[in-house]
This record gives sequence, C-alpha cells and structure tokens, in this order.
Amino acid sequence: MARSMRKVRVGAVVRTNQDKTAIVEMVWKQRHRLYRKQMRRVARFYVHDPLNQCQPGDTVRIEETRRISKNKHWRLMAILERKLVADVRPIDLETDVGQEITQPRILAAEARAEAAVADAVEETADTTEEPETEAPEEAPEESIEETADTTEEPETEAPEESIEETTEEPEAEEPEGEDDQESEGADEPDEQEEKE
Repeated sequence: MARSMRKVRVGAVVRTNQDKTAIVEMVWKQRHRLYRKQMRRVARFYVHDPLNQCQPGDTVRIEETRRISKNKHWRLMAILERKLVADVRPIDLETDVGQEITQPRILAAEARAEAAVADAVEETADTTEEPETEAPEEAPEESIEETADTTEEPETEAPEESIEETTEEPEAEEPEGEDDQESEGADEPDEQEEKE
C-alpha cells in the first residue's frame, strides 16, 4: 500500500497492558440519518508500540500498516501530548480534590495520629510508674469534687425560691376566682326570683 494512501488517526491511549501493544481509542460524534440525533461513536485500535513508550492518557498519532497480528494493523507514529494518569488510591483521591478543602482534614488526621502516639507513650510510662502516680491523682479529684459541690449549691437554691414565688401568686388569684363564683351564684337566685 502506498504511503500516501495510508490512513492516519489521532486518539487517546486507553490501555498498555500487553507487551509492545497499546490500545488507542478515537471518539467522534455522528448524526443519525433518520432521527437526526447526535450519537457518540467509538473506535478502538490495537497499535504496535515496539519501545513501550505509550502511557494511559497520552494523545498519539497512529498510521495504518501491514497486519502485524490478528488484531494489530496500526503503528505508532508520534506521541503528541503526554498526560500523567496516576494510580488512584483512596488517600490520593482526598488529597487531589483541593488543598483548601482537604488541608484541615489532613491536619486533623495528623494531630490525631500524633495524639495517639503520645497517649501510647504515656501509657507505657504510666505502667512503669503506677505506684508513684496514684497518690497525686487522687488529691486533685477530691478538690474538683469539693469545688463542684460549692458551685452547685447556690445554683439550686435560686431556682427553688423562684418556683415558690410563682406558686404563691396563683394561690392568691384563686380566692378571687372563688369570690367571682360566689357572686355569680348570688346572681342566679335573683334571676330565679324574678322569674317567679
């Protein structure tokens, strides 16, 4: 086949699993003849890459050639654009989103890890020095309890007084209501006498 008649395509490398072979994908849109709807068309080419230069994500130019194997009849002409596609792991996914969003999370995770290491070191130190550290720990607990008792007493007294004051007021209002009922009862006999 004459070189001028060979087809040339530009596409993106999808896979490079096989030795000396890369799979290149070319995507284009085509309008349906009857329904006039845009359709996405995809063509995959097995490309001969003797030096294994291609990496996933690269944009390459390929040229038609003689049949090299069952599926492979294209060869690599040039790598037009390199694109780094990293192997994505869960931790990498968080860091790639954006430093503004993930930076506080990363710092918090590092702080928690450092605190866990510090706690582990303190626990090992406490196990070796247990008899010496028991007595000082008890004294501050007692003083904390005493201060808590003194602070709680005034708080509990104030609400009780306010409750008593509020309960006394309705009692004073109730006799007034009773007087109203008595006066209403007094009005009723007068009405009965007028009817007779």
